[in-house]
Amino acid sequence: MSTARQTPLTCPGHTRPVVHLDFSEVTDFGYFVISACKDGKPMLRQGETGDWVGTFEGHKGAVWGACLNNIATRAATGAADFSAKLWDTITGEELHEFVHKHIVKAVEFSPDSSHLLTGSNEKVLRIFDLERPDAEPEVIEGHGGSIRYACWMKDRDQFITAAEDRTVRVWDSRNNAEIKKLEFDSTLLGMDISQDGSTLVISSGNVVSFWDAQSYEKLKSFALPCPVYSACLHNSKEFFVAGGEDFKLYKMSYSDGSELECYKGHFGPVHCVRFSPDGEIYASGSEDGTLRLWQTTVGKTYGLWKWVDPTEETMNDKEADNILPQVVNAQA
Repeated sequence: MSTARQTPLTCPGHTRPVVHLDFSEVTDFGYFVISACKDGKPMLRQGETGDWVGTFEGHKGAVWGACLNNIATRAATGAADFSAKLWDTITGEELHEFVHKHIVKAVEFSPDSSHLLTGSNEKVLRIFDLERPDAEPEVIEGHGGSIRYACWMKDRDQFITAAEDRTVRVWDSRNNAEIKKLEFDSTLLGMDISQDGSTLVISSGNVVSFWDAQSYEKLKSFALPCPVYSACLHNSKEFFVAGGEDFKLYKMSYSDGSELECYKGHFGPVHCVRFSPDGEIYASGSEDGTLRLWQTTVGKTYGLWKWVDPTEETMNDKEADNILPQVVNAQA
């Protein structure tokens, strides 16, 4: 019996490790993905194909965090040059630089794109009003370590942060008060929110855990074979993907944690994984300096993947047993 094999799209262009990525929502022009890289040059790509759209030039140090607003008209980046920058994604123009006192590793737009949340090695959070970018930001203290991730809840006045103090904290954006703290035994490595905003996904050590985003009670957790740096739950909640130290991408059952698929395509640890907004693909960024796009349903015609029917008369038996979706690598 012939089966399709996973053929990832490789998106070249970066010259150093890709440490973070973010998808926009689906827009009138499709959806987009931005990648943060230690080469200091975040890149914007068409999400479905990985085709290069542009590079944001201006940072003078490694870029640790990057995000897009929902409609992909604005991008924000945080870097080792002690700054966060706001960009126009249509023109590539730098709209504003927000100066910090240390390395900025987390950036996140509010749901209405009116504010920008940043987290840095200063161990503090800042909220900038993008309608008054020169105004002093709100400063929020509480973490005891460098802040690595920040997620703004879509439908609630809350945001969530993760730091190297091994805690995840939930904040009320109306008064910036801490309302919940989750503690972990291992160094905190990754955090994400499910697309519907109902489930918090935490990767810590070699464990991926899932938490109710209303009550912040743990729902379940699963151990993987290696330290996990990033994990993301599919919008169907039937499976999740994870990547980490052993260079592999794992697709796991959300119901029981069993391994559904496993792929080794990167040549270095996997730092970040995210599903596209339509759930058809997932992206991974690695120490090897590449961004790769993987099919959620292997063999399906989508983007640059074109399924070749193995029953076609022009294909011999040997070819049919080795069927591969035809694919053209995205170009930088």
